[in-house]
Amino acid sequence: MVRARKKPGCELMKQSNRSAAKTLEADAQAATTALNDLGWRDADARLYQDQRDYLSKHNGIRGLDLVASTEIERARDLFYRDGFVVVVDALTSQQLERLRAACDRAIHNIMALDKQRIGNRGSHRYSFGAASKTGHMMHDSAWAMLLDLPTVTPILTAIFDSANYIARGGGGDFCLPGATKYQRLHYDIHDRMAFGNETFGAFHDPSGRISLRDLPCPYVCCNFLMVDFTAINGPTRQIPGTQNSHTPLPRLADEPEWMKLSTVCPAPAGSVLIRDPRAWHGGTPNLSNEVRAIPNAEFYAPWFRQDMPLNLPRSLFEQLSAHGQSISRYIVADDDALSTGFRDDLGRIPATTKAFE
Repeated sequence: MVRARKKPGCELMKQSNRSAAKTLEADAQAATTALNDLGWRDADARLYQDQRDYLSKHNGIRGLDLVASTEIERARDLFYRDGFVVVVDALTSQQLERLRAACDRAIHNIMALDKQRIGNRGSHRYSFGAASKTGHMMHDSAWAMLLDLPTVTPILTAIFDSANYIARGGGGDFCLPGATKYQRLHYDIHDRMAFGNETFGAFHDPSGRISLRDLPCPYVCCNFLMVDFTAINGPTRQIPGTQNSHTPLPRLADEPEWMKLSTVCPAPAGSVLIRDPRAWHGGTPNLSNEVRAIPNAEFYAPWFRQDMPLNLPRSLFEQLSAHGQSISRYIVADDDALSTGFRDDLGRIPATTKAFE
């Protein structure tokens, strides 16, 4: 008899579909507040100096491998080994500034809806995609630029062993200064499951013998670093080698300390964190004085499909390279068919944060 595994994703959806205990409040001051002054709304930064000192001393994956975009095979092999790889020169200085400016605009627009910084992934923590009306950010030309970067496309081709992979869109996340809690370890893709009247996920083995974790990588997420990842500004934590693990995810209270400190730092701005979303990962405290944003682009393997809502305007699609247009063909829509902007509720019941902290 095959024992059914407990699926952490179910709990995330239960949390995110409960009735709101809090209501977002508009912030009339957000538009004129400097980006790095948007945080620290419900805590005094001075109270976290001991934790800041501890993280400065201990945080970060020891011997973290950083590769250049020209090291295609090495990047592929590290990705296969660890479930992620950091490529340090993914963006030119001009591309980095363009993407930073786009993130700045988006963050200010989101903050204008959330005076108390309740967040949509926990206090002071946000998903760009969840907040967006399309579920993605590809309606912004700076995000669309990420679909076919000359520094990243060859590595994706090597990972998928094919140039015929599929773009599904992109969003990413950011955490403000004052995101003082850890996000629970989680993964971003799971086997098919039903919740209420909705079905989530695509892969299903009726015999129960294999799961998505037994397959080659079906899905790659490329997160681009807008600032240097440091020990104290909320670097993503990644647990190496967990992309194929069937071990149950630990609760935050049960995590060993080394997992909380297993963060992708130091790593420079302009890098890309290319990751297998099946690998265990989570957010960490941002005790600094800067916003940590990691916009992303996401891709499916040639043989894999899940829901791909239309999110790329045709006007931007037509500006892409032939390769960019080929991989984006399933997500392009006429410009006037897309309703863009941000959801009034930021895409998730903001008070239900336990699954994310």
